[in-house]
Amino acid sequence: MIELFVPGRLCLFGEHTDWAGHYRTMNADIYPGAAIVTGIEQGIYAEVERAAVFEMTSDAPEISEIWNDFSCRMNDSDLKRVAKSGSFFCYCAGVASYMLEWYKVGGVKIRIKKMTLPMKSGLSSSAAICVLVARAFNLLYNLKLNTMGEMNIAYLGELRTASRCGRLDQACAFGVKPNLMAFDGDEIEVHSLKVKKSLHWVFADLCAEKDTIKILADLNKSYPFAQSAGDRMLHRALGEQNQDIVKRAVRYMADGEVEALGELMTEAEELFDRQIVPMSTALSSPKLHRFLSDPMIRPLVYGGKGVGSHGDGSVQFLARNAECQTWLVDYLNSHGLIAYSFTIQPVHTVRRAIIPVAGFGTRLYPATRVLKKDFFPIPCADGFVRPVILILLEELVESGIEEICIVLGSEDERRQYAEFFESPLTDEHVRKLSPHCREYTNRILDIGKRLTYVYQYEKRGFGHAVYQAVEFTRNEPVLLLLGDTLYRSYGNKTCTLQLIEEYERCNKLMVSIHSIPAADVSRYGILSGVWEDKERSVLQVSMIKEKPKLSYAEEYLGVPDECGKNCFYSVFGQYILTPDVFEQLADDIRMADNTGEHEREIELTSALEAVRKRSGMIGLRIDGEMFDMGNPEAMRNAVLNFSK
Repeated sequence: MIELFVPGRLCLFGEHTDWAGHYRTMNADIYPGAAIVTGIEQGIYAEVERAAVFEMTSDAPEISEIWNDFSCRMNDSDLKRVAKSGSFFCYCAGVASYMLEWYKVGGVKIRIKKMTLPMKSGLSSSAAICVLVARAFNLLYNLKLNTMGEMNIAYLGELRTASRCGRLDQACAFGVKPNLMAFDGDEIEVHSLKVKKSLHWVFADLCAEKDTIKILADLNKSYPFAQSAGDRMLHRALGEQNQDIVKRAVRYMADGEVEALGELMTEAEELFDRQIVPMSTALSSPKLHRFLSDPMIRPLVYGGKGVGSHGDGSVQFLARNAECQTWLVDYLNSHGLIAYSFTIQPVHTVRRAIIPVAGFGTRLYPATRVLKKDFFPIPCADGFVRPVILILLEELVESGIEEICIVLGSEDERRQYAEFFESPLTDEHVRKLSPHCREYTNRILDIGKRLTYVYQYEKRGFGHAVYQAVEFTRNEPVLLLLGDTLYRSYGNKTCTLQLIEEYERCNKLMVSIHSIPAADVSRYGILSGVWEDKERSVLQVSMIKEKPKLSYAEEYLGVPDECGKNCFYSVFGQYILTPDVFEQLADDIRMADNTGEHEREIELTSALEAVRKRSGMIGLRIDGEMFDMGNPEAMRNAVLNFSK
């Protein structure tokens, strides 16, 4: 049994440009489409499991008046017949028929537990249920489809019905975050957007009439070749003028220019009214414009516009703050609309890091009797010989990290850090240093000011060590580095900065990964999943297995490269942990204590896997290499090769 949530989607900018951009397959002079689309907090909650048939049931009170439980054989003709029926289940059957035809899967049972997403209001409830079905088949039958694959199947499945959905409708597959979608003929690209400040959105079903089929039919008459002045005006509005608006919207969101973003919404609506509305009588929208110009609303918002295909379907506003957002929802509801609030939260830039060094370093004994392995000297390319910990700290500082928590095993270990990072050299010692080295001593002391220390008094595993820094995280995402691993980037960005920048796009639990030889899989934790991008650098992780046998890895854990050959990926040694990882570690520690297993090791891997199952995990293939320092052979390699 798997629990799923699929949100509805709200098109913020660029409606209609998905199908317009598709016409580039016939007319290369048409501009590519571009839209900013976000998942919303309202959606479909369901439980899914394998079954002999395709079955859907619902306990959701929100749709009890229109719902009838449904069951159909996993038979191509039966599913296609239901898909063409126009019934409530037709969308789901369309996706199921596609899955059966192309993947030869068995059945699925889907039980809808809750439905908070309004239907027929421009928020793509049909697309959400199609994505739900595609994702259920994908996960239950381990089809290894990435998010784009699920989105495409949801779209193709809905096309098997009487619906004529747009390509941006299925953007709900990418979750509750804003994305930039580009439509160039048959090609679609999706990129997560950065948001610097909270955006307090309000959208509402106008509870009026609109004819989406007629709107699309009328607008499509102007494509693929413009024949009249009106056609050319429509092409410009959905082409170069839309590209300009979307580019500015992306910049305003990234820079936190909220007021400018709201004004851009009003500008986009004026463009729509001026150049698109004249092409279809069905785009008349008196109710939409009554609320857009309402004098009671204007002081509360920075701007507003229509939603989706427009007409009198739905309206959206960017409220000035959370208080205005709440007031506006109440006001719209009191005037017969069905209003919802949705806040796009900024992604926390990672500014804190944790480095656990509480272990005894027994594999490097007897040197670790007198010197912690984090202080072992390593020759570097610039001629300096640095301790391991200093190399790590310099990488963090270069990557923009401001505060660093060192997890030590005892107060005795703290003295070594104090001597190195807090104690100035004697005057005699300083005089013997070169000017460059004297300057460097100040840099070491500056790094020391960024350090915080916590202690793992009980050796209860790596996860337990990480959890000692829970208060340091302040309930924000935090970077985690292994204390016995060095990193070297192949490019201008540090390995750490590569991970941070990808987190700012994905806003999800992340782990850095690198490929390893098949012969070594039994020595590492191995991650499997599907690539989310063409470059094969972003992996949607579907499984983590600690030190598997090679036979198991070959059957279940391989990730195909561009030639279809299976590769194996292990943790590169850097993570970005979200607050729910620390909540899971707390639960694991509490459970061990309650059952009297006070010496049981608390592993980070098991906590990561639990969070991955609930919220997902991204693996980023780092453009760089790592040097393990945890054993004599690895240390010898680091000493010989790190400086090259």
